[in-house]
Amino acid sequence: METPKLTDPIARAASDSTGGAPQGGFADLVPELSVSNIQASLSFWRDLLGFEIAYDRPAARFAYLVRGGLQVMLCELNGRWETAKMHRPFGRGVNFQMVVDRIDPVLRALDDAKWPLYEPPNEAWYRVGDQEDGQREFLVQDPDGYLIRLVERLGMRAPSPSPDR
Repeated sequence: METPKLTDPIARAASDSTGGAPQGGFADLVPELSVSNIQASLSFWRDLLGFEIAYDRPAARFAYLVRGGLQVMLCELNGRWETAKMHRPFGRGVNFQMVVDRIDPVLRALDDAKWPLYEPPNEAWYRVGDQEDGQREFLVQDPDGYLIRLVERLGMRAPSPSPDR
């Protein structure tokens, strides 16, 4: 039986919950993504990206997800947080960089699910002061089009010579 959808903000916040606070505590910055279908989004974030539900409020169509030090909230569209009409892809102009130990298991899960990548894996070195910070990264869109950049750290190195020098 499907849980009825709550619309009242106070009732949504106070609705029954399962789980608990993230083990390491709440991060200081946690994006809350408005999603069109909480179940489709949970399938992507949990089954393909490897997040777990720390806690949820099913009647509010809300879930707080964790993966290591990463935290993200998902909430099905309810009319409260949308400042304008939502059009796919959601989150235009932003990508969420998320550091994981290894990107290969996530790439395998996405490939097994035949989920398309927005940008294939590559090695990128970004100038940070007098060093370069390396990462192996790829981009994928979630069911609503949010752009997710998963990153495996490669470490720091001396900068490569600039091609214009």
